[in-house]
Amino acid sequence: MTVNGKKQRALAEPRMLLSDFVRHGLGLTGTHVGCEHGVCGACSIRVDGEVVRSCLMLAVQVDGCTIETIEGMAKGDSLHPIQQAFQEEHGLQCGFCTPAMVLTTQRLLEESPKPSEGEIREYLSGNICRCTGYQGIVASVQCAARKIADQEAQQS
Repeated sequence: MTVNGKKQRALAEPRMLLSDFVRHGLGLTGTHVGCEHGVCGACSIRVDGEVVRSCLMLAVQVDGCTIETIEGMAKGDSLHPIQQAFQEEHGLQCGFCTPAMVLTTQRLLEESPKPSEGEIREYLSGNICRCTGYQGIVASVQCAARKIADQEAQQS
């Protein structure tokens, strides 16, 4: 498999959950485990570009896949624009849901570069945050969309 841009080879027990494999097998502890039933979204990562609940998948199901976790977002010491936006707009408090929110936001902005507030709320509705009231998260996504658009405009 490819994990955050690097080819990796690892063994997993046939019944090991992907969330446990990512955290304990690969040491990528940014993937959080909350409900273990796929409801809270805290364990969300990207597999072949799609956001998935890693607590609902077996590790063996990702054989040959590309996996992206929060640890792969930043480039060295430079935060990804989405991470910058969450920091600037106070889209996090305790941080437990943040990695999944950031990865879900990344996918949303790939699909819809200029989402409306309603689209943002709908897209993120599968990720539960018990701290923020979502206002800061929505503002973070809007800020991230602007940052990414600005970055793309500068590159053209």
